[in-house]
Amino acid sequence: MTAVMPWERADSKVSGRHLQRLAAVYIRQSTRQQIVDHQESTRLQYALVDRAVMLGWAADRVLVIDDDLGRSASSAVARTGFQRLVTEIGLDHVGLVLGSEMSRLARSGRDWYQLIELCALSGAVLADIDGVYDPAEYNDRLLLGLKGTMSEAELHLIKQRMWHGRLNKARRGELAFPLPSGYVRRPSGEVVFDPDEQVQTVIRLIFRQFERIGTLHGMLRYLADHDIELGIRLREGPDKGTLEWRRPNRMTLQTLLHNPAYAGIYAYGRRRVDPRRKDPARPSTGRVVQARDEWLVMIPNVLPAYISVAQFEANEAKLAANRARAEAMGAVRGGPALAAGLVFCGRCGRRMTVRYHTQHSKALPEYQCVRNVTNYGALGTCQLLNAACVDTFVEQQVLAALTPAAVEVSLHAADQILAERAEAEKLWSQRLERAAYEADRARRCYHLAEPENRLVVRQLEKEWETVLATRQKLHEEHDRFARTSPRILTPAERQTLTALAGDIKGLWHAKTTTVKDRKEIVRAIVDKVELTVIGTSERVKATIVWAGGATTSGEIIRPVQRLEQLSYYPRLAARIRELAGQGMRSRGIARCLEAEGFHPAKGGKKISEPTVHELMRRLGCSSAPVHPRRPAPSGEEPGPDEWWLDELAAELEMPKATLRSWIRCGRLTARKESRPPYRVVAHADQAELAELRERRTRPPGWYSRRLWTESADATADLHS
Repeated sequence: MTAVMPWERADSKVSGRHLQRLAAVYIRQSTRQQIVDHQESTRLQYALVDRAVMLGWAADRVLVIDDDLGRSASSAVARTGFQRLVTEIGLDHVGLVLGSEMSRLARSGRDWYQLIELCALSGAVLADIDGVYDPAEYNDRLLLGLKGTMSEAELHLIKQRMWHGRLNKARRGELAFPLPSGYVRRPSGEVVFDPDEQVQTVIRLIFRQFERIGTLHGMLRYLADHDIELGIRLREGPDKGTLEWRRPNRMTLQTLLHNPAYAGIYAYGRRRVDPRRKDPARPSTGRVVQARDEWLVMIPNVLPAYISVAQFEANEAKLAANRARAEAMGAVRGGPALAAGLVFCGRCGRRMTVRYHTQHSKALPEYQCVRNVTNYGALGTCQLLNAACVDTFVEQQVLAALTPAAVEVSLHAADQILAERAEAEKLWSQRLERAAYEADRARRCYHLAEPENRLVVRQLEKEWETVLATRQKLHEEHDRFARTSPRILTPAERQTLTALAGDIKGLWHAKTTTVKDRKEIVRAIVDKVELTVIGTSERVKATIVWAGGATTSGEIIRPVQRLEQLSYYPRLAARIRELAGQGMRSRGIARCLEAEGFHPAKGGKKISEPTVHELMRRLGCSSAPVHPRRPAPSGEEPGPDEWWLDELAAELEMPKATLRSWIRCGRLTARKESRPPYRVVAHADQAELAELRERRTRPPGWYSRRLWTESADATADLHS
């Protein structure tokens, strides 16, 4: 008696309309390992072709889609076979969709219900080993929905069991993961240092040099300049476990420095998958690095360590500080601002940024606090001051702090240079030893071959010549390295270095000392510099917070725009009135003010004669003009509501340069005399004077903000 399978019974849901189209057999296995180990399941799926024939389809009308063997059904993005099936159904080419079970088709509710809906619209039916289902009928649609939900839940349970199994094993520190360069795993599962000494030397050299250099780019340049390669063990392929030497790139170096395994820490869950960033076509994407306190597992002292935990944390802090963010110090750059990245606003506590403006083809830096503008759209900066005065103060304090320890620092630097030379020499000796071994190995292989077998001998001869050429090139590079590397200091040279260290100021200003060198020195001993401008005056309260917590406070004199901002302006004005009352002219008054220690608003040693004359004019003191003006030609006197430019500037109490810029921008109407001296005549009635005074009080950025708000309002009106 022959057994009759359920799917071998005739089914009334298949009609002639279905038989006119193709029967599609969809075949899928989740992984390649399942294809190899579970071949019976694959054979059962291919046998569905016979069922399609028994349901009435000719064998040549059965379409077998097996493009998704080895691919998961959790998503349809990477499954070309499923996409092809959906396309054929949408084109009304398919009347029957066959699968051994519904989980073969989809394990995602979104993909499954999309397939059901498409089959219902096109009139196609679905079938598995249990029966035939018409998605256009409610009962069959309900059953198909239940099967799809069970398939999706089954996948979730499988993943959940696997996840908890991995996590439980990781909490014991036993879950194996790919090891970084410098480690190997023994057959017993124990993780040890790479047995190759050169691999270990390179790893230790990278961490020591990063501690000295402090930046990822600088570290990468150091490795490139010294032609240092990283030893990598191949993780897959026929040469799995073979050591291969590669030039490190930025991403490799960054991953190495961030890896806690080098500090002996077993870590799991350092990265989580963010569905918003994941590309469904690339399963390995979307991983986001988590903060250290959010790691799922962190067990110290499990792996052999190249560095201490404290050094690993210091490296992490250094890499975070080097990032170009407002809250980070940032890496050392080549700009002239000495305290860049260290300056904090004493009013709001935020880090101040550097702004450069050009004057006489020279970049002049300024420290500004614009956090309120950036974050909240507020008008005006919190603080803005010239960087030169701040850098001078910081430089003086740093040199004063360095002078007592200059000798000790210089000798330590000399010892550090010798230690670096010894490390590099050790690495070179290992590279030369490896090259000699490779050459000797090629020689032995050549001599072991039969001379008559020329096919083999010729190839071995080429390999031997290549290895010999590589060794010769390596020796030449080592000779160049030896010639350019610093030699060992003699006692006399160390004594000279000690004497030179006494002139720390000369070393600071030496041509060989770069801006980056000075910044590195400042950052090594200074944590931050807090600045607070006293009102709008020239006085700035400065506090240097040294590494270790000690503080040094002082007062800085900054340049300001107007004399009225000076803290001693009332005394200055009173003194000018007093001297003018004694009958003194502007030149004599300027000399007296210089002798008494008064300084101009924008810096400098003395107040100039024209400045004194302008002040006397503002204060109402009579004085002969410094440069007598040429009388205006007849008929060129200003008309009604017209002003000479200097008179209008005095009326509005503002610089003439600002009025000239307003004339160029069209905010102020003006003309020039038709004859020499071609003075500027501005037109401004009482209403325009009031408008100019109001414009003068507007904060910086007012016009840009108005244009932005008007544009936003116009866009909103357009959409409404």
